[in-house]
Amino acid sequence: MTTVSENRQSATTTTLTTEELMERFVGDMNASARLIMVSLGHRTGLFDVMSTMGPASAAQIASRAGLHERYVREWLGAMVTSRFVSYNPDQQTCHLPLSSAACLTRAAVPQNFASMGQWVSVLGAVEGQVLEAFKTGKGVPYCAYHRFHDVMAEESDQTVGAMLESAILPLEPGLINRLKSGIEVLDIGCGAGRSITKLASLFPESRFTGYDLSEEAVGMGNSNAQRQGLKNIQFLINDATNIDDIQRFDLIFAFDAIHDQAYPDIVLANLHRALKDDGCFLMQDIYTSSYLQNNMDHPLATFLYTVSCTHCMSVSLAQGGVGLGACWGEELAQTMLKAAGFAKIEIYRLEHDIMNNYYVCRKA
Repeated sequence: MTTVSENRQSATTTTLTTEELMERFVGDMNASARLIMVSLGHRTGLFDVMSTMGPASAAQIASRAGLHERYVREWLGAMVTSRFVSYNPDQQTCHLPLSSAACLTRAAVPQNFASMGQWVSVLGAVEGQVLEAFKTGKGVPYCAYHRFHDVMAEESDQTVGAMLESAILPLEPGLINRLKSGIEVLDIGCGAGRSITKLASLFPESRFTGYDLSEEAVGMGNSNAQRQGLKNIQFLINDATNIDDIQRFDLIFAFDAIHDQAYPDIVLANLHRALKDDGCFLMQDIYTSSYLQNNMDHPLATFLYTVSCTHCMSVSLAQGGVGLGACWGEELAQTMLKAAGFAKIEIYRLEHDIMNNYYVCRKA
């Protein structure tokens, strides 16, 4: 765990030569295609199946996975040429090396990068609507994003759910003991709510509420809680802009949610009002600078600006909002948190999560 400095070294921006750009473009074509196939490997369970097998033929792998051999054979072609899967041409067998299994299988959580490949199809499916938004300046609504909540829930499982007890909750001293004793907890923009559902199971004395704008997400959260027989959690449809709770909650979470809001300044002020005087607001949000030149060496900068353009900024604009975007940056985040009334703000980076900052905010 590291504390984030408020200042960064500005980077001088440079462009590529035509030859360099062409070389990168060829690489990008292969990389984007690879992500589609990685997503299919994740969703079909092929990576998980292969991690339990030794060298095997396409037919043997397909049989174990319950899939058609012809499709599996072509998928293996993409994985072998990507060097993700090894191939023995004499035996015509394929094998998933331990190095690949360590970052491409469900057992690898929180480092299962295969699940991230799903974003290509989720965001690519709305390209036509985003194109239209370029012309109108409006936005694309949440309902247009097929499988968004499923994919987002998987990402949250990795960055939040798997690390809650060991890395995230300890950011606030004494918080685990308070949860054991019983406190009121709110998760805004909760999506399917897997993280607070896990907490509701771990801390039965505490009471948990999830707010989300999406009827689909709220339904998923309540259904999951009911299946587990949890009585200390509820999910409600609620626009965070309209939160009117006053000093109700001891702990408020916002996991990767604030930058999507139509009016994030109003939401943060609402959360400050809803928090008890001795409470804690814990916000996970994208790790970038507010200044473009400072993001030149960010390992995921292009991905984050793309996600912002095709989803985060657009869903805010679709609600008539300000379109803050995913890359609002830690400088603006601190400014907005202070304007909302939070007097003490600490920012942390966690080793398992290369994409986010963790803000621990208090009223005093």
